[in-house]
Amino acid sequence: MRKIYLACPYTGTFQQRSSRVVAANTCAAALMRNGNVVFSPITHGHSIAEQCGLPHDWEWWMAQCIPFLEWADVMVVVTADGWKESRGVRAEIELAKEMGKPVEYMA
Repeated sequence: MRKIYLACPYTGTFQQRSSRVVAANTCAAALMRNGNVVFSPITHGHSIAEQCGLPHDWEWWMAQCIPFLEWADVMVVVTADGWKESRGVRAEIELAKEMGKPVEYMA
């Protein structure tokens, strides 16, 4: 069992965000089915932000997510459309590397 921080791009149009939420949820579920414990910022944060009026900005959510990245054994990056350009994903990868965490990629 691995503790996984699942990074995925999020910011974009409503349609892009919706598609990326589905990608994050699908990957998180697959990893969980394989016996892993997964924290997905998008899976965790999207519904809360939408339903409860929390901010959507990167800085706010990074403050929420960094402790989970510290907890994780590994980061898995969802290679959904836009992942290479995503400010958040790039920052998460850099932080993971600084923490000595392996970074893997999942389609």
